[in-house]
Amino acid sequence: MHAIRLHAFGPAENLTYEQVEDPRPGTGQVRIAVAAAGVHLLDTALREGAQGPAPAPTPLPTVPGREVAGVVESLGEGVAESWLGRRVVAHLGFAPGGYAELAVTDAERLHEIPGNLDFAEAVAMIGTGRTAMGILQFAEPGPDSVAVVPAAAGGIGTLLVQYARNAGATVVGLAGGPEKVARVQANGADLAVDYTDPGWPEKVRAWLGGRAATVVYDGVGGDVARESVALLGPGGKHIVFGWSGEGIQGGGPYLVEGVSEQFLGPVMLTRAGGPNPVRTLELRALTEAAEGRLTPSVHRFPLSEAARAHRALESRATTGKVVLEP
Repeated sequence: MHAIRLHAFGPAENLTYEQVEDPRPGTGQVRIAVAAAGVHLLDTALREGAQGPAPAPTPLPTVPGREVAGVVESLGEGVAESWLGRRVVAHLGFAPGGYAELAVTDAERLHEIPGNLDFAEAVAMIGTGRTAMGILQFAEPGPDSVAVVPAAAGGIGTLLVQYARNAGATVVGLAGGPEKVARVQANGADLAVDYTDPGWPEKVRAWLGGRAATVVYDGVGGDVARESVALLGPGGKHIVFGWSGEGIQGGGPYLVEGVSEQFLGPVMLTRAGGPNPVRTLELRALTEAAEGRLTPSVHRFPLSEAARAHRALESRATTGKVVLEP
């Protein structure tokens, strides 16, 4: 099979397209003919050698990628025959191997893909979708909400805008550049604003006409987050789930009287309850998409161009969920 391999930590150019041995499913595992593999911002950090939330450093060489969708084409011992030939999607956890034509995972991680979703959309919901569901547990929007979504053209931002609009909230979506702003507007935001325009906060305040924001869903950090938090009124919530922009330079500039600030980490994936809270969030995300309430935005690249996909993601030149297709 063909796969993307990383032999040394470093820049995106270290991702190489190679022919490697086919993986074999072990006991309780299946092998998937991959039709779509998800690319996450965390993948770029792991590529550079960061350990992130993984329990141990990644041994090299490795095939990156932790989200796949495709068709089950081989079964390991102990797996029900009924899985063979089914369209499935799975998050591989901390086990890499997704950037490939074939991937192996535990059968217990599988979800059958609803018939109306394509493989790339399913990948978006199993990773980005479950994260969005986790974030929303901490600030559920409603008809009285005024939600500000920085990076609203991104994979998570796209889903947060849709979910908040479905809940009857007023949604202000922020994005960088005219093309992304147009996408945010088309996605249903009540107001879409270019945060590269120095006057954007005043434009939002004028449009709100005296209303204050009630929640900021912040995956950006930096000056965009700082200005967004300043739009919140008393009792507002600043929900931080990432800092893809300048990062968070200390808490002081973000503190606004009467505003609560909550930094989300792995806890966002464990709050759903039940014996397997992560799976609960995955099922919720897939159901939201299958029933037409959420539609993920997907930015597709050929598997062979994984390095280009990483560079585009790091330079914030992508819209929606980045997906590799063999």
